[in-house]
Amino acid sequence: MHLTIREALSIYPLTEAKLVAGKQGESRIVKSVNVMDAPDIADWTKSGEMLFTTAFAMKDSPQETVNLLRKLNDRGAAGLGIKLGRFWTELPQVVVEEADRLHFPIIEMPFQFTFSDQMNALFNAEYRRNTKLLQSVLEKQTRLMQFGLKQDNMASMFQLLSNILGYPMAVVGARGQILYNTSAWKQDQLAQNWPKRKCGWVYSNKDRAYRVGLYHQDDELLGHLLIMPDAVLLANVEEGLFQQAADILTFHMNYTFRSHVEASAERDLQNSLYRYLEKGTSLEEFLEQAEGRGLTLFTGAYQCVISKSKPDGQLDEQRQGRMKRLKEYMELHPKSNHLRANHFILKDLMFSIYSSTQAEGFPEDELAQLLIKYAGDSGCREEAGEMVFYTSAMKSKPTALREAYMECMETQRMANKLELSDRVVHYETIEFAHLFQHVSVNMMEDYCAKVLRPLLEKDAEYSQEMIRTLEVFIRNDGQVSEAAKQLFIHRNTVTYRLEKISDLLQVDFKKVNDLLKLKAVFLFRQFLHVRQ
Repeated sequence: MHLTIREALSIYPLTEAKLVAGKQGESRIVKSVNVMDAPDIADWTKSGEMLFTTAFAMKDSPQETVNLLRKLNDRGAAGLGIKLGRFWTELPQVVVEEADRLHFPIIEMPFQFTFSDQMNALFNAEYRRNTKLLQSVLEKQTRLMQFGLKQDNMASMFQLLSNILGYPMAVVGARGQILYNTSAWKQDQLAQNWPKRKCGWVYSNKDRAYRVGLYHQDDELLGHLLIMPDAVLLANVEEGLFQQAADILTFHMNYTFRSHVEASAERDLQNSLYRYLEKGTSLEEFLEQAEGRGLTLFTGAYQCVISKSKPDGQLDEQRQGRMKRLKEYMELHPKSNHLRANHFILKDLMFSIYSSTQAEGFPEDELAQLLIKYAGDSGCREEAGEMVFYTSAMKSKPTALREAYMECMETQRMANKLELSDRVVHYETIEFAHLFQHVSVNMMEDYCAKVLRPLLEKDAEYSQEMIRTLEVFIRNDGQVSEAAKQLFIHRNTVTYRLEKISDLLQVDFKKVNDLLKLKAVFLFRQFLHVRQ
């Protein structure tokens, strides 16, 4: 028994009882019930025991009752139930006061019920409570067993089923893919009959197999189970066994195999894409697989993005796990609904194809803004860690997909080489660096010195300040306001400095040639800084 005094008083006929003293002890635990018929009962009382009495043993001495309460309290008794009316008509005040002081519950028992009635009620309530608890535990154990039977490893489940049946068998998916095969049948033999829905014997040359359809409850065909028994005749009971095996297999396939098949198909598609991008194999193979999975990759101009986590000592499996979480994050992000995107995990990076419905591409740098949002989002960092995004130039034809991939990879390589700290790096940003990366160090140094000499000959502090202003201005494509923001100065200050620089270097910021010359200078300076 494991009831509190409060819970015990909620059980009939104890509902007719009354807690008359020691009310602050109503949370004491009742572990057992006993009847007190001797004044030395305290010496035999157990912890958690509830005592019922008629007060016969204590009727002549209230002070002895007080001493008894103290002993019972020391022994850890749960409380005392007294039936008034025969020996005591009411509790002595000294007993009530001591019970209240000790927080020792005293219950006035209903006179019309026997002690056995009340004890049986408590035991029955505890029995029902224990029975309900046991049922709950059994239900949980059953659910755990059912969960244990749902194996994630489909291959081991197929093997287990084959061992039970005792015959070679094969499992063919709804699209004709061979999922499992321990028979001597070749792939073409198994595939030649797969579209048929009828169950029964199927033949291939001199061989035969008993086929059972794997149907979901809504009559959806998940595939076929083929068993190759060595008996000429098959007993009805064995046919029934095969059907039962198919039912069990269908159950598992419905709950666990869908994700298994989906993951397998996705891996095949990703491998096909990887072979095309890295090895230059046929693009048509990848496009056919994508079309078979209902993916629409190109609806107009498109741009490709490589997402990669910053190096942090993670293992390959951990990085792939990050990529999966990043993919889920990007697919579920509310901002993603505005852009059509397909994401593919290729080893330790994710390759994304963002397709626009417009021939000229994305309006108002929509993709660039989305990537900036991803890079700065704490939710993205929680799911996948610190990410960097590398974009290609805009493409118009599907056949340029590999070129877009190479541009993304080159963007990543040059960003690492130039030690760029940006979280989103565009191909246009490093295109010049890509063209000039093989220029010799001497030529870079001579060119930078020639163009910047009038500035370099000035005071060192002044020269450094002006060159920094010019560099930020060029890096921001000639936008004065953006340069001022990054330099933390007023735009008029930037304008004033640029006028001075224009006079010193004899350049016109409105001329493309002069801007290209300055862009090359700061690109070379970046190369030279990295090589130091």
